[in-house]
Amino acid sequence: MRPLLTLLCLVSAVSFSAAATPSSKSAPAEPVWQVRLGNFDEASYERQVEKLIATYEAATNRKLAPGPKKKVGLKIYTDSGPGMATPVKLVKAVIASLERRGFESKNVFLVGLNALRLRMTGYLPSLASGKTPFKDHAVYVLESNRYYDPVWFYDSPLPQRFDPIFAEKQTKDAPNSSTKDEDRKSFLATPLFLDADFWINLPVYTDHPTLGVNGALVNATLWNASNTARFFRSPANAPAAVAEMSAIPELRQTWSCTIASLEHYQFIGGPFFNSLYTVSEPVVWLSNDPVMMDALMRDRINAHRKQSGFENLDEDIRTLEFAETLGVGSTKTKLAKIIRVEE
Repeated sequence: MRPLLTLLCLVSAVSFSAAATPSSKSAPAEPVWQVRLGNFDEASYERQVEKLIATYEAATNRKLAPGPKKKVGLKIYTDSGPGMATPVKLVKAVIASLERRGFESKNVFLVGLNALRLRMTGYLPSLASGKTPFKDHAVYVLESNRYYDPVWFYDSPLPQRFDPIFAEKQTKDAPNSSTKDEDRKSFLATPLFLDADFWINLPVYTDHPTLGVNGALVNATLWNASNTARFFRSPANAPAAVAEMSAIPELRQTWSCTIASLEHYQFIGGPFFNSLYTVSEPVVWLSNDPVMMDALMRDRINAHRKQSGFENLDEDIRTLEFAETLGVGSTKTKLAKIIRVEE
């Protein structure tokens, strides 16, 4: 049995609504380190990601090196399918940097949500060739339900019944064997915070009709747990769930940082991939502040939407503001400290 106090830390006791008024002090903005890629080939990624991580370690005195468990997890995003997934070259570059710091290949594992999309984007072996660039690394598929622990969950009285990404239509007479108690719980992916010394978040950015920005916070929370489809029935539910889950102490304590490549991101039509509304910048970011990273991307997404004649993201979506209220990070992009790592 795990200590009762630890369990209680994981059960959310805070309730938000769209009209909630922040009552706690916002967390100060942490820096965002930035490098520019010469191009998008493997050599450029490996060289610049190593430089980015080394600069981050020197500035923060935080070493991305093995601890007692000697394992590290990488949370990737593939759920928009080919064209809008965590770049394989970025993941390989991060793995190379971790191996230089003493991690064995077999002890660097990847975590994704859906087996089909992981296979379509190159993270699981191709059915045709049987090949994958990650043959030396375990890839944990969360939808297999093998990596959840019934003791570790986020509790909320919101019902499930809706697929947030592909909106797979369910008929009225579709069978449902879950209990009311199961419906209100979202179980957390325990390998990231129980099996690893730390984990790194590797999101991709798109817009999202319910969440506003589908990026660092969402990849670490809703796309990192079970039974989260239930949060999309009401526009106010999903943003509050993202904020509360991102503030869970155990998840935050082992969440080392977020690294995001802007090789491709999407400003409208997301999270479905649409190449007509994608942008590419030769930039990679690293930060401990996922809220600031998402806020900076919200500004970029809105700028591209305006340029293309579309309205800004819905201002009533308060995902980032709720997370700021809980001390996860800062939304104040005018105060952002972007540290450019020189060539």
